[in-house]
Amino acid sequence: MRVSKENYYLDIAQTVAERSTCLRKMYGAIIVKNDVIVSTGYNGAPRGRKNCTDLKNCMRDKLGIPRGERYEMCRSIHSEANAIIAASREQMLGSTLYMACVDPKTGEVVPGTSSCMMCKRQIINAGIARVVIRDTKTDFRVIDVNEWIENDDSLSGEFGY
Repeated sequence: MRVSKENYYLDIAQTVAERSTCLRKMYGAIIVKNDVIVSTGYNGAPRGRKNCTDLKNCMRDKLGIPRGERYEMCRSIHSEANAIIAASREQMLGSTLYMACVDPKTGEVVPGTSSCMMCKRQIINAGIARVVIRDTKTDFRVIDVNEWIENDDSLSGEFGY
């Protein structure tokens, strides 16, 4: 049986996540427009800086910082941001961002993940139209980015990620 187009791109995003250098969660993202992969990104330290995998240390874990809080303490740039950085706005207008998250300890897909508020803002400004997020090997969610514009979570205090 042929894999669906969505799962084909999610498989690629999951493979991109294998390049992640985060000790907490491995994220991979790809931006696709007109069935052409525009760019890819994974979460890791800025170029030239040491990664958490190199340091064998996560400052947020060390300080007991919960998920979704105190991102300024993290060494990583998120996968969505790295994919956006690698593409031109013209290439991203009307595109789809596919994202997968993997637990580095188990290698299993992490269900229920979402973009943080900062990444949502970048996705909106990049002109990306849809975000497809993997929940299992075959299940995924499709988010219309216009929903993030209309339902502005920065006004409600719901932070995600």
